[in-house]
Amino acid sequence: MVRTASTMLPLGTECPDFELDVVSGLELLPHDPLQGLKRIKRGDLITRPLFLMVICAHCPFVKHIESGISNLFNSYGQEIQFVAVSSNSLITHPQDCPDLLAAQANKLGWKFPYLFDSDQKLAKDLMAACTPDFYIFAPSIDGALELRYRGQLDESRPGNDIPLSGNDIRLAFEALLNSKPISTHQKPSIGCNIKWHPGNEPEWFG
Repeated sequence: MVRTASTMLPLGTECPDFELDVVSGLELLPHDPLQGLKRIKRGDLITRPLFLMVICAHCPFVKHIESGISNLFNSYGQEIQFVAVSSNSLITHPQDCPDLLAAQANKLGWKFPYLFDSDQKLAKDLMAACTPDFYIFAPSIDGALELRYRGQLDESRPGNDIPLSGNDIRLAFEALLNSKPISTHQKPSIGCNIKWHPGNEPEWFG
């Protein structure tokens, strides 16, 4: 495990295009269970603000904040589109395979789509660095999804005894939903490094 901070992608960046397999949250989508994994495109998600979470199943930093994600979804899931994505390499970390991601989501009762970024392209386009890493995109005047927030859920980390609150994300959500500017004073998330395919590590890793 390498303790890693967010790269803090520049605010205003447009949400990268993607089309990824869905491992859970299929009840929200047209689904034939006999056809296996379905896919979601960015264009399926542009009708409301998008909360994009780069997480995984095994990381202790993610496990620490799982209940915080659930609480945020229960509070804002009707107004904000929640989407989780795992980009960890199965070459090095098979414990983050789609079946175990789905088991994680099912155990926690997550109803939002959970996606699998098998080629790690979305993680690279986001300049994602750690699990968890959080991004809030919102429609601009011309309809593009622009980055309004990136960084931490809150100050709580495994072992620091700070209660989990989700306050940094909550403040951003409240500002967005009340048509107020989100503070640009944003702190990076901290977590395990994304597990890149061997030889596929981006320049900001290490």
